[in-house]
Order: sequence, then C-alpha cells, then structure tokens
Amino acid sequence: MMARRKMTLSELAEKVDITPANLSILKTGKAKAMRFSTLEAICKVLECQPGDLLEYQEEKE
Repeated sequence: MMARRKMTLSELAEKVDITPANLSILKTGKAKAMRFSTLEAICKVLECQPGDLLEYQEEKE
C-alpha cells in the first residue's frame, strides 16, 4: 500500500506518529501485536482497509 501511495517508511511513520523502527517491525511481519489505534491511523493515512494490510498466517509448532 505504501508503494501504491508513493510513500516512504519515514513519511508514513511521521504521519502516523510512530517511530520508523516500530513501523519497520510491523512492515516486516515481526510484530506479535498491534494496537487498533495504530492500525486505524495507518489505514487512514494510506486510505485503505485493514484487510489490505493484514494476512493471517498459522503459527508453526
């Protein structure tokens, strides 16, 4: 979605008011959780729905 909006990680981080490091963790899929307020802010800035950003992946045992 960032590429579609021609937005860099730094620009999105600034607009969402989150550190670039934390946004990078979210982007790479390494985060274990995310606040709904953060998800809402990202969706608002990128003009998208949560389903455009999230994908369910079953954890390996």
